[in-house]
Amino acid sequence: MEFAILIAALFLAFNNGANDNFKGFATVWGSGTLSYRQALTLATLATVLGGVVSLFLAQALVQQFSGKGLVPDDVARAPEFILSVAVGAAMTIMLATRFGFPVSTTHALIGGLCGAGIALNSGALHYTTLLNSFLVPMLLSPILAALLGLSAYRLIRKRVKARDCLCVVEPQLEPTVNGTGTLAMHRFPELVVGDNAACAQMDAPLVRVSISKSMDRVHTLSAVAICFARGVNDTPKLAALLLASHALGSQVSVIAIVIAMGAGGLLFSRRVAETMSKKMTRLDETSGLAANLITASLVLFASKFGVPVSTTHVSVGSIAGVGAGLKTVNWRTVGHVLLSWVVTLPLAASLAWLLAVMVAR
Repeated sequence: MEFAILIAALFLAFNNGANDNFKGFATVWGSGTLSYRQALTLATLATVLGGVVSLFLAQALVQQFSGKGLVPDDVARAPEFILSVAVGAAMTIMLATRFGFPVSTTHALIGGLCGAGIALNSGALHYTTLLNSFLVPMLLSPILAALLGLSAYRLIRKRVKARDCLCVVEPQLEPTVNGTGTLAMHRFPELVVGDNAACAQMDAPLVRVSISKSMDRVHTLSAVAICFARGVNDTPKLAALLLASHALGSQVSVIAIVIAMGAGGLLFSRRVAETMSKKMTRLDETSGLAANLITASLVLFASKFGVPVSTTHVSVGSIAGVGAGLKTVNWRTVGHVLLSWVVTLPLAASLAWLLAVMVAR
């Protein structure tokens, strides 16, 4: 049974990587800042690094996603329970990835925990724990992200792209009077923001910076932060399955999960990437940066305090919020994504319940 749990958990991590790894770079590829291959490579590296760091930052999530508190401890430790949760969640994520829907592994795991718990515990769940520790954060996080995204758009607006050049020009001598009443000459550099043509006419500025290129770099760094945060947040949830079954030790479990996540992302990210980058909305580097910073901040904050939010829900919420401000959202695509979210939990619960019933016989 331990070997079956190991394979199921790694299969879940593989599908998690395929569905989730690229999400942080959705706005980067969508804005044309990087190619798909460049974005995918950076997304994978950041996810792997976040997964390794999760060993130190996110231990609270391991306890939550082992099923403890949601079902009795003897059920949470049962191999049949762990196997059913892993397979139910993995099959759900695999189907969503096949159709290009960015769904939540967290959501699928909760569904698997519920379905297997009902099958193996005579239908008894700790519904207060389910509501307060799982469902409330999952429902509120995308709404909060969307509101923050809309607010961020209103603050930054859409910058004037013609004013792309920032220069620091040679300081000028300015007469001033010091404390003793003596006339002195001080030098003050001048900061100039204008178009490229205006900057080109200046005589050897001390510093010349392209605003758009600088924003592209910061935008890419924000995407790295999201993928890093996702690795921190998701790896413990998946490692919990292995730890609960005692299939592998703590460090080995995390490394195995991280490798599987990285491989799944490298091989099967394309369809979900196209949905989030090309079909849902189009953002420029400024609005994409705002959406990414909101996502990374919320996910890291949740990981630190053991709150099981979904990177998918937060990312989609922030992108939709900023896109709503820009009036570029494809609401039909957003509607399909929301429908896939509604289906995720009951589908994972049903599959986990069915397997648990079959295995328990």
